[in-house]
Amino acid sequence: MLRLSLRRAYSSLSAIAPPPLAFAFDIDGVLLRGEDVLPTAKRALRTLEGDNPFKKKIPYILLTNGGGVSEEERCKKLSSQLGVTITQTQYIQAHTIIKKSAHNYANKPVLVLGGKLDKVRKVAESYGFKKAYTTLDILAWNPAVWPFYDISQGERETAKTPISAIFVFHDPRNWALDVQVICDVILSGGIIGGPPVRFDERSDNQQSVELIFCNPDLVWRSNFERPRLGQGAFKEAFHAVFYALTGSTYPHVQYGKPTEPTYAFAQDVLTHELESLYGIKSPLRNIYMVGDNPESDIAGANAANWSSILVRTGVYSADQGPPTHTPHYHAENVGEAVWWAIEREYRRVSEIKARENILGEMHST
Repeated sequence: MLRLSLRRAYSSLSAIAPPPLAFAFDIDGVLLRGEDVLPTAKRALRTLEGDNPFKKKIPYILLTNGGGVSEEERCKKLSSQLGVTITQTQYIQAHTIIKKSAHNYANKPVLVLGGKLDKVRKVAESYGFKKAYTTLDILAWNPAVWPFYDISQGERETAKTPISAIFVFHDPRNWALDVQVICDVILSGGIIGGPPVRFDERSDNQQSVELIFCNPDLVWRSNFERPRLGQGAFKEAFHAVFYALTGSTYPHVQYGKPTEPTYAFAQDVLTHELESLYGIKSPLRNIYMVGDNPESDIAGANAANWSSILVRTGVYSADQGPPTHTPHYHAENVGEAVWWAIEREYRRVSEIKARENILGEMHST
């Protein structure tokens, strides 16, 4: 329950627009666990929607390393689950940032990995990729690529044309097939089944196939009792196999939490959200990241100079010892996290306002 002093502070500060803070929430382990909504999640979001003592909407976004479906599809499902409307402007998944650079590959053949069936291909096409292929396309073209897997009926046409980039949008479902195809693409200069080309012996006018991972999470929290392996584990598996084959490591681009590009992108999105709510074009100063994973949520927020809150409903467990990255606050759940941040910021603003009033009185005497 809020203390009386804080309630008085709220009433005196209710004219302030916009509120002096904003939020970014991880989803799995913070708002949801698997398909189940965590107990305080709905109430926490209703608080930010305006059901709070100062009756103002506080800007917030959902920032997840998940993905594999379109932002539109995911927002519809989240809105239904969480009981508030989540718009696409409030939602960033691991591969949303790819939209910014999709025009560079609009007419180039690319390989997109992860997710179920051809959903990531459809996501890539919605971003502007016109020639996106999956590993199942490659397998359909030539089943000998990976003879240990029988492909089901589906799309069976692909072009034997150079692949310019590989995007791992979401967690692959068939690690063996995908590792094999990535190695084939890289070691043949982009042409699967073509003659081998050593990527470290290319001439200046030959470019290596670019490899982009969208989620570095080694583990994530589902509705299973223990964390599950994520895309970061797949990345480690690929690099280990590639090194065993070549004795070399292959360069890659990494997006997703805790990378700097993802947090910078998220801050821009939150700034636009503030502008849409209050018509104010100014950078946000007090952003709170609420997450369950010290390696991604807390590390990234700390590096971005955000305030970080670690909840105990997901990946992190106190019985594992202190977290690898220290948050500004430990909370039992997302509900506690939201109210701690609100109280902290409004206490800070009320103290500033009190000092201003005292100075004003001193000058008037």
